[in-house]
Amino acid sequence: MQVKDLGEFGVIDRLNNMVIQRRAGPDNGAAFDFHLLVDTGDDTAAWHTGPATQLFTTDTVVEGVHFTRQTTPWKDLGWKSLAVNISDIAAMGGLPLYALVTLGLPPETEIADLDELYRGMLEIGNKYGVGIVGGDLVRSPVVFITVALTGVQRGGSMLRTTARPGDVLAVTGYLGGSSGGLRLMQEQVKASPEATRYLRKVHRRPVPDVAAGQILMEAGVVTAMDISDGLSDDLSKLCLASGVSARIFADRIPKHSLLKEVFPDHYLDLALNGGEDYKLLFTAPPAVMERVMTQLPEGASAIGQITPGEPGRVVIVDSAGTETVAARHGWDHFSGS
Repeated sequence: MQVKDLGEFGVIDRLNNMVIQRRAGPDNGAAFDFHLLVDTGDDTAAWHTGPATQLFTTDTVVEGVHFTRQTTPWKDLGWKSLAVNISDIAAMGGLPLYALVTLGLPPETEIADLDELYRGMLEIGNKYGVGIVGGDLVRSPVVFITVALTGVQRGGSMLRTTARPGDVLAVTGYLGGSSGGLRLMQEQVKASPEATRYLRKVHRRPVPDVAAGQILMEAGVVTAMDISDGLSDDLSKLCLASGVSARIFADRIPKHSLLKEVFPDHYLDLALNGGEDYKLLFTAPPAVMERVMTQLPEGASAIGQITPGEPGRVVIVDSAGTETVAARHGWDHFSGS
């Protein structure tokens, strides 16, 4: 059965029933006195808001631009399309709440594939307390998914504009695995079964650092962003927003041993420029950094420092002490690269 067989309203009814019946995650809004009043299926969703800061984010993934069906199964596509938005909420120190999902689908899309897409969304949604409360469905020559996600937090948000010279620079986990997984699949690189499983999973199913974001915020960290376009590019954005420069030490960047095993000559480039790792990049004064690093999981590492200088300038220091100014390698939708 295909989307054209059920029609728009049949598909919407099927998905509405699916998200309501299978919703089983934690209610992140309860502690903030948020109560869902109108669920998916009406003209809008509605909820009562209590004394908290609300967060809103949105992202779109497009077939042929962000994913291919050859490298990303439907269920993993559902997971990832929601994960990238949850990561934005995590970077602000918030908890995710409610999602609106817009689907662009060719009419020949199989209903079984659509079910798998939503199973992936529901799996990660239930894990992180995200309720899918509505959306839209349109005909499209290629598959695209737009997720709009709300979040909630107490206190102030962690921002990109608050880094200061003297801050220590750190990340919450291993980098380069996602781009390594994509390269492994696209180029059919030979690797051990363990490395293949790890790299594919890291690319297809990124894990948003929501818990780490909570730890950072509670420890007094005020500067953070998630790593989506690559460490060097995203650090440059943070520095530009804060009016500072940065120095990072290549040997301190956390790279998983399985990434190094498969790409012994390229793991550093993948870690610096690969993107889609969705770990958190953050800065803090030395005393705060020392306190917070003991609370973060395996892979978290202090990798450099914020310095005065040209806004957005990032210097990479190799093991021999040689300094190189980082070039922009991250994704730009309109650059053709």
